[in-house]
Amino acid sequence: MKHAFVFPGQGAQFNGMGKALYEQNDKARGYFEQANGILGFRITDIMFSGTTEELKETKVTQPAVFLHSVIAYKTLENPKPDMVAGHSLGEFSALVANGVLSFEDGLRLVSIRAQAMQKACEINPSTMAAILALPDEKVKEICLQIEQDSNEIVVPANYNCPGQLVISGSLKGIDLACAALKEAGAKRALVLPVGGAFHSPLMEPAREELAAAIQATSFHRPQAPVYQNITATAVTDPQAIKSNLIAQLTGAVKWTQTIQQMVADGATNFTECGPGKVLQGLIGKISKEAVTDGIQ
Repeated sequence: MKHAFVFPGQGAQFNGMGKALYEQNDKARGYFEQANGILGFRITDIMFSGTTEELKETKVTQPAVFLHSVIAYKTLENPKPDMVAGHSLGEFSALVANGVLSFEDGLRLVSIRAQAMQKACEINPSTMAAILALPDEKVKEICLQIEQDSNEIVVPANYNCPGQLVISGSLKGIDLACAALKEAGAKRALVLPVGGAFHSPLMEPAREELAAAIQATSFHRPQAPVYQNITATAVTDPQAIKSNLIAQLTGAVKWTQTIQQMVADGATNFTECGPGKVLQGLIGKISKEAVTDGIQ
């Protein structure tokens, strides 16, 4: 029996997130105030009482989800994960929880990542779409065919669970793909309310900016293996962790494969740290035997 800790990504945010932690825990309050100083603005004001639109801005959302997740974890008494993983942005939270990154360096990198992604979205108008009830290989095959036929970018981006794959690409590419995938039998092909094509080649400008920041940051050996999005396997070498974290920005999040590998390696219990219960739901669909709970 092994205990895994998992950390959510962008999209898990909600109005008032982290407020109870701040008000009820002195240690948490200290971390939140430290974060306000590092970021140079009071992100806590937006998290606790901001509008949905304010919270949805990538430059706010990513640090907000990271802070809620990491601070929730740090208020636990002597957590001892056997393994960790994070979905997309959540990989940074997992690395801080696991001792690879300091709290300060993790927050700084997340802030750089968020702003770089925001800029990349402005350079290349693009989007994402959720494809339901079609085999992953079929979705991948159709995306590749559309790229070849139209010269538009459209790629698998998030392998969330069996029967749920998010694709990412240019506006035209996503339109073409949604039509073709519905024709191929997808139950739904739903364009998502996001600002750009995350985890696709259209994030290349952001990847270059983030890569420079990651290479200049100290990464330590993890306390337990980290299962990274890009490989879906356990990684312990700090330099490999850096390379995988950089590649993640333009590569697919292999969450289905990650959870399957963690279960194969002995994980029986999964604790989600941070806002919402999205990962608990996905894990339940990936593995019927997995036991899940959450810490907010």
